[in-house]
Amino acid sequence: FFGELTGTMVTILVILGLIVGFLNVTDKEVHGFLVAAIALLLAGGTGNLMSSIPVVGQYLSQILTNFAIFVAPAAIVVAIKELVGMARD
Repeated sequence: FFGELTGTMVTILVILGLIVGFLNVTDKEVHGFLVAAIALLLAGGTGNLMSSIPVVGQYLSQILTNFAIFVAPAAIVVAIKELVGMARD
């Protein structure tokens, strides 16, 4: 999580995020997961601000960006599953 990601590593993070979205988020966890995902995605978008912190800024920026790459596909899957479930009701 500390360095630049290659294309293969990004693909792996996206696939793992999709797996988490499909298999690991239960109906009871949807609301909390989506709120946490929104917070992480917003924090990941502040990479330029984080990189200005002396000494640890570059690391924080990279970590948040990598988490955002992992969480975004999971959040999309969970949100779509929730919308489909709401439409059925």
